[in-house]
Amino acid sequence: MRAELYKWKYLALASKVATQMQKRRFEVHIVETKDELIDKIKGLIPQGSSVATGGSLTLTETGILDLLKSGDYIFFDRNSAKTPQERRELELKAFNVDFYLSSANAITEDGKLVFLDGNGNRVAAITYGPKNVLIVASVNKVVKDVEEARERLRFISPMNSKRLNLETPCTKTGYCSDCTAQHRICNYFVVVESSARLPERIKVILTTFDSGL
Repeated sequence: MRAELYKWKYLALASKVATQMQKRRFEVHIVETKDELIDKIKGLIPQGSSVATGGSLTLTETGILDLLKSGDYIFFDRNSAKTPQERRELELKAFNVDFYLSSANAITEDGKLVFLDGNGNRVAAITYGPKNVLIVASVNKVVKDVEEARERLRFISPMNSKRLNLETPCTKTGYCSDCTAQHRICNYFVVVESSARLPERIKVILTTFDSGL
């Protein structure tokens, strides 16, 4: 019963947020299962397209990364780099791909996308460069407004730092202290309010199942 109620609630929330996002000229899709998500990705990205990604637990846990590595796409995989210079070159190539994939750190009820980045390459590619940007995010990331998004990020960031084995205060305490540590991953806070200049360049797939932090 609990699972069915959450499913019903998340679908209603996804529909509400999708309506607000469409007003902001985002292209929005809603999926309810991982299989539907993979099918949707296949439908949106033609085989042979060039693709790249930002760092994302969502893309890993949903099987999207495995799909991109399948050989059906030209994947500029920065994690395949042997040296820092090679990694940077792959990140720069991402600015000219057909599709750039990422998740969002939060989505506001009125349809804004919120991102928090360490190096800045992800938010840079999302805001400018790739022909299409594809955001995959669960509705469990929906928050009331930008200020609540900041609070969500302060709660989530220590877990991401721990996952990446970083030497930051939050990996020791479990709490954000707004540090100035060298390996801090909370350096660039970006809010994407619309895709009005390039309508539907940014495509959002809302999942009604939990698909990452």
